[in-house]
Amino acid sequence: MTQSIKRLGILVSGGPAPGINSVIGAATIRGILSGCEVVGIRDGFKWIMEGNIDHTTPLTIDTVSRIHFRGGSFIGIARANPTKSEHYLENAVISLLRLNIDKLITIGGDDTAYSAHRLQEHSKGRIRVVHVPKTIDNDLDLPKNMCTFGYQTARHIGVEMVKNLMVDAKTTSRWYFCVAMGRKAGHLALGIGKAAGATLTLIPEEFGTHVTLKRVVDTLVGAIIKRLADGRPDGVAILAEGLVEGMSPEDLATIAGHAERDAHDNLRIAEIDFGEILKAQVVLGLKKYGLKSMIVAKNIGYELRCADPIPFDMEYTRDLGYCAAKYLDEGGSGIMVTMQQDVFEALPLTSMMDPKTGKTKVRMVDINSDRYKIARRYMIRLRRDDFEDPHALANFAATAQVSLEQFKHDFEHLVEVEPPPVTLMA
Repeated sequence: MTQSIKRLGILVSGGPAPGINSVIGAATIRGILSGCEVVGIRDGFKWIMEGNIDHTTPLTIDTVSRIHFRGGSFIGIARANPTKSEHYLENAVISLLRLNIDKLITIGGDDTAYSAHRLQEHSKGRIRVVHVPKTIDNDLDLPKNMCTFGYQTARHIGVEMVKNLMVDAKTTSRWYFCVAMGRKAGHLALGIGKAAGATLTLIPEEFGTHVTLKRVVDTLVGAIIKRLADGRPDGVAILAEGLVEGMSPEDLATIAGHAERDAHDNLRIAEIDFGEILKAQVVLGLKKYGLKSMIVAKNIGYELRCADPIPFDMEYTRDLGYCAAKYLDEGGSGIMVTMQQDVFEALPLTSMMDPKTGKTKVRMVDINSDRYKIARRYMIRLRRDDFEDPHALANFAATAQVSLEQFKHDFEHLVEVEPPPVTLMA
């Protein structure tokens, strides 16, 4: 009796990101050329964790040879979480074995990396697993600040959108509050805001462990007043959606209400109209000073996730897909594929786990870096030196129609934790 041919399985989990199809295509071609059958597992872990093996797609060189030009996922995607129970994990392992899959490539973010780690552990050597890091949030803790795939394309498309909004804002004398994706970290918001030269960008990292709604609103009100004092009634603020998850329980109850959580227990931020909530609060804040501003809230996120990848992400992801398939072909397992300064490096999945949470580590924006400090100096928002300059302070207070003391009372708290300016020479 001949043994069944073993297969390489590929699945995508989490949210979409430009470059997914490039990974699938490169890994498929490399797998087939090494003599392996390749099968796409549709919709992530959704079906196999239920013991259903009917949702698969045979992958051939002919079917994948041009998919790297396109966004989306050729084999679908889902946020299903097989780590919610040992039963689901066992189902996923047994389903893969029934499909004669002994090698698995998972493509996803921090939650998928954790699922890949647990599945590889649970299989007890029966299935070798390699993970390819994907997220437009850029929040996987990759060494040497290497970006996760999809981030550069998402930032590129986001900048194009914000560039047009900046022209519209100036033309129509209005403000735009643009909420950018980034559940935990502010990389995408900062990357878009800094590259586009947006008026200001707010990310959760700058607020420390507790983000308060009042501080966010006061920051925006202060920026609008400073802008008005300079004769400009327009502006564009980029706001990381992660500000919501960092809110205090009291503020979160006010903002989120009864918003649901996904399979990985993440708050469904898309169900919270954060931009509109901030708009209403800022309008009230300006009214206190007898001021009005036309504000438009806009989410920029879903437009970025399935965009066709830019050349950087096409090349980057084809390298990742090739290395993932080759690493498995050489007998490897239990790692995350990375390219660091043009050199492949395997990161053990165990090294990516946070000992405190037991989940995958998240990379946050370093607000002490020169990159962030430079971004802050270009933002138009109230700064420490504004309160040290009597002429500027008098101008802002006059614009807000309050005394100097009242203006300082209302807004000076915003600069208490302002990072110091960049120092390039000792």
